[in-house]
Amino acid sequence: MDNATAATAVGEPWLEATASRHFPSWLAEQRVSLAFTTYQTGKLLLIGVGAEGRLAVFERTFNRCMGLWADGQTLWMNSLYQLWRFENALQPGNLYNGHDRLYVPKVGYTTGDLDIHDIAVEAGGRVVFVNTKFGCLATLNDRDSFTPLWRPPFLSKLAAEDRCHLNGLALEDGKARYVTAISTSDAADGWRDRRRDGGVVIDVRDNRIVASRLSMPHSPRVYRGRLWLLNSGTGYFGSIDATSGVFVPLTFCPGYLRGLAFVGDYAVMGLSRPRHEKTFSGLALDDALAAKGIEARCGLYVVDLKTGDVAHWVNLEGMVTELYDVVALPGVVRPMALGFKTDEIQRMLTIGAEGVL
Repeated sequence: MDNATAATAVGEPWLEATASRHFPSWLAEQRVSLAFTTYQTGKLLLIGVGAEGRLAVFERTFNRCMGLWADGQTLWMNSLYQLWRFENALQPGNLYNGHDRLYVPKVGYTTGDLDIHDIAVEAGGRVVFVNTKFGCLATLNDRDSFTPLWRPPFLSKLAAEDRCHLNGLALEDGKARYVTAISTSDAADGWRDRRRDGGVVIDVRDNRIVASRLSMPHSPRVYRGRLWLLNSGTGYFGSIDATSGVFVPLTFCPGYLRGLAFVGDYAVMGLSRPRHEKTFSGLALDDALAAKGIEARCGLYVVDLKTGDVAHWVNLEGMVTELYDVVALPGVVRPMALGFKTDEIQRMLTIGAEGVL
């Protein structure tokens, strides 16, 4: 196994990451790093390969950070009441303290608390996000908190009531295509009554429900012509059959699943330990964990899409018990980011190419 720790400002470890033996070499072979968020402790975490091929974990603090989108150079992330765009400040081939990516928060949009979940950037550059509080897809607005783009046909109005708990967003051909919701409720906070089997996938292009009877679905993604998602209330990762609309499970994972990314022939997903409250109780996941005689875990699982086997894993111990989103950082070996809790960000100065007045 490979271990890495993250420390507090006074040097006390608050997080220990334990990985399967070949996970760092898998990252190196795929030439990819991973970024993921934990809104519970407000951390953006970056995992790559450090000195001597060991696991390297880097963290920054952003209050209630959740959704992520990345392409290797640009990273989007929301926090409690803002949406941030990070840019890599390093030129190709340059390093900063041994890191080959330095993500700097360049633009922050103040949206207010919309309970933003998934974020995606369409092919034309438009940022689309799931505005969970209002139950709609939205984009940024230079004056207002957001511009609504679409809402489910079963919602009678835009209201800050989290009626159906819209949460996931998938692009297809560079445009918003599918969303997930916990239920089709049209009443304030009504989704909590249908957690076990009320989940749906909706095609936003024609307002059609393409899959139903899901249990707290999250993180829909279109990859290699298939619609994948996390049927979180059951603990299964799988795909939606295009003909029948039935969820086809591929792999059981011992935790509450959120966050899904793809790297070649592999899927990477986040696992959380369910909270001991009504929202996470009474789910099929509880029964499955009990039947298998295991406890829920927090961390990352790497699943082989060809076999459904768990190829690699990362277990997180310490203060972090819940994750939200996971993204792959292609072409990145060892990433880091700047935050606002130290003065490092004020000392980071770079100069662009000379312009013309």
